[in-house]
Amino acid sequence: MGDLVRTGLSLEQDLLSRFDQAIGRKHYQNRSEAIRDLIRDYLVAEEVDKNVDVVGTLTLIYDHHRPNLTEKLVEAQHRAGGKVLAATHVHLDHHNCLEVIIMKGRGGDLKDLANGLLSLRGVKHGQLVITSTGKNLK
Repeated sequence: MGDLVRTGLSLEQDLLSRFDQAIGRKHYQNRSEAIRDLIRDYLVAEEVDKNVDVVGTLTLIYDHHRPNLTEKLVEAQHRAGGKVLAATHVHLDHHNCLEVIIMKGRGGDLKDLANGLLSLRGVKHGQLVITSTGKNLK
């Protein structure tokens, strides 16, 4: 960790109490740790908005009985070139599969790829989670 700097915040008592309850539920040891994580979340969101290289996971739930869906998912990942690093496929039950796709690339490109996959008929639900490559975080 670099040089630590102390700073103060002025907050309404109710807001601070609610924050303390929230960070307690997440098992933070103190407010500083929680605030550092909030700042990092903000900086990661800025990286995505600036369209720099980021990493992400796309989690999909889909019906594997939907005709040609599996082929379309695989084809889209191949077309994405080097953006798709890995994918894991799990059979949840007779009809439903879980797929987790690990990606790296510019934030806008990952969002476009995810939206294309999520919009395929037979995909029941999905969520893209984007984070930093870590290069710019301390």
